Amino acid sequence: MPTWDDVIELASRLPETEASAWYRTPALKVAGKGFARLRTEAEGGLMLLCDPTEKAALLASGDEAFFTTPHYDGHGSILVNLARVDPAQLAELVEEAWRLRAPARLVDGPD
Repeated sequence: MPTWDDVIELASRLPETEASAWYRTPALKVAGKGFARLRTEAEGGLMLLCDPTEKAALLASGDEAFFTTPHYDGHGSILVNLARVDPAQLAELVEEAWRLRAPARLVDGPD
């Protein structure tokens, strides 16, 4: 079962990623922009930015690792149950969330 520390470890491999706070909760940012946020215990789950099409596919899959709330309807983010998510899939989603917020110079790499 992945933990928040595992999420930080995955993200630390990506350029200019920093552990920070976002909406008063632990978060990950790239170039000052948030892409992942550990929601409060009461709220539950890890919020990751994602493409809306990917979000729809994850929710339609029926995988209990992925969910949303009315607050996130229409927003490009998915909620992840860390107790249920496949670690390899989590790694892919963290990288994709990073790519959505990272400046092009980081995503494209050196010329």
